[in-house]
Amino acid sequence: MKFLDHLEEWFVTFLMGAATLVIFVAVLHRYAAGWPIPRVQDWLLTLNFGWAQELTIIMFVWMCKFGAAYGVRTGIHVGVDVLINRLDEKTRGKFIIFGLCAGAVFTGIVAALATNFVWENGAHHAWAGWLGMPVDGIPEGPTTPDLEWPTWMVYSAVPLGSSLMCFRFLQVMVSFVRTGELPHHDHGHVDGLEAEALPVDFDPYAMKDNLHPDETPDNKGGTP
Repeated sequence: MKFLDHLEEWFVTFLMGAATLVIFVAVLHRYAAGWPIPRVQDWLLTLNFGWAQELTIIMFVWMCKFGAAYGVRTGIHVGVDVLINRLDEKTRGKFIIFGLCAGAVFTGIVAALATNFVWENGAHHAWAGWLGMPVDGIPEGPTTPDLEWPTWMVYSAVPLGSSLMCFRFLQVMVSFVRTGELPHHDHGHVDGLEAEALPVDFDPYAMKDNLHPDETPDNKGGTP
């Protein structure tokens, strides 16, 4: 599972970074092409970035679907659990398992419906062509306006992402049944910024740093 976890994180990170880079280059090109610089302006006007917005939207769709699965695994989705947490442990556990099962069923249904939609929207035609099978009577499916990519490839984010999300719900449920714990994410934690533990008897007024007043017995009220 570690490989799948890392692959999920790398994929979402790549999409986020690539989308940001594409938008940055497209906006920079739009403004730079308006500068009256000889030859440079003519060269910039020959570049076409009309596809940048469509590509960014596609990448954000894929990022959101797989990011949602990542959110289930790490416990970062927002949930209203005020009443659940007031129940006794046994009853609370039943409600949590019911909620995780409901999430798995819902995302499983979405994955199944989306798979059928993608298959009828051009995936059937594409796979039949790749396998050398006859494609008579099978709809080829539309393409995207700017990139002219088959839309079934774009829409594949829904069945793939929903299937992974369904798997994550089941994974969390099995882990909860075994350990009684849910994944928890500390929103105040930042990786790489570890707070240095201070001793219990730490006295900031005794610091010799010229920033704190020295309240030590030998020099009360003075400065170090």
